[in-house]
Amino acid sequence: MFRHVPGRAPILLAAVLALGVTACAGHKKAQLSIQERPVEALYNAGADKLDHRQWSDAVQYFDEVERQHPYSEWSRRAILMEAFANYEANNYDDAMAAADRFIQLYPGNPSVAYAYYLKAVCYFEQISDVGRDQGATQQALAAFTEVEKRFPQSPYALDARAKIDMVNDQIGGKEMSVGRWYLRQGQTIAAIGRFKTVVDKYQTTSHTPEALYRLVEAYLTLGLRDEAVKNGAVLGYNYPGDAWYQKAYALLTSKGLRPAVLPTARSATGIHIPLPHFGHRS
Repeated sequence: MFRHVPGRAPILLAAVLALGVTACAGHKKAQLSIQERPVEALYNAGADKLDHRQWSDAVQYFDEVERQHPYSEWSRRAILMEAFANYEANNYDDAMAAADRFIQLYPGNPSVAYAYYLKAVCYFEQISDVGRDQGATQQALAAFTEVEKRFPQSPYALDARAKIDMVNDQIGGKEMSVGRWYLRQGQTIAAIGRFKTVVDKYQTTSHTPEALYRLVEAYLTLGLRDEAVKNGAVLGYNYPGDAWYQKAYALLTSKGLRPAVLPTARSATGIHIPLPHFGHRS
């Protein structure tokens, strides 16, 4: 999975300092039943629980802010804070439900960009290895693409673009995994389809050199020497120092083919999700 635990908390806790209120000096552990309290006290208690990484307790307090003071400014803020606390507790469905609630209730609010971003990161965190179903991968790609398109000037757009590259690399890896399997099974045409998908749709990923090599390999298996040479040339011109081109060059020359490009000597991301910005906590 794309889980990146180290380094998450510091930025999140730093962002808690930008919530526009003063935290309580001390607070007892959250109880299952929280008494009626002033909205600022409830909200700050939740922020204090976040500071101490007590995610489940924080969720309870922010939920109480919504329940006890549903039409306040604090309630609006509490929805996103509840979403974030659930995210940190790995309760992704609850986190996304809270983010969706914010989007539905406050579609024009500046913080809605954060809600979309948090949903995307929740999908991203659930991406599994390339050997398993990639449903979350596709959902993450769609969600980050939406963030980038809807909020190109937001502080989340840059990270969304970086995550899109990582997700595409994951999808490309899945295509390669399936293609290799087809190749081992002797289903060469099916394998070629997968490798061409990588070259055509995911050419900026780390899998492109191997995909081109596998195309050389597959086309030679089928006796399509011109196609093999063509893909070898693309590999050589774009990745002359890559180990996959060295293999392709050796394979082609072993078949009496002479690529135009000689191989050259072989001469680089964690999840970091901030909290929404609400101003400064005095």
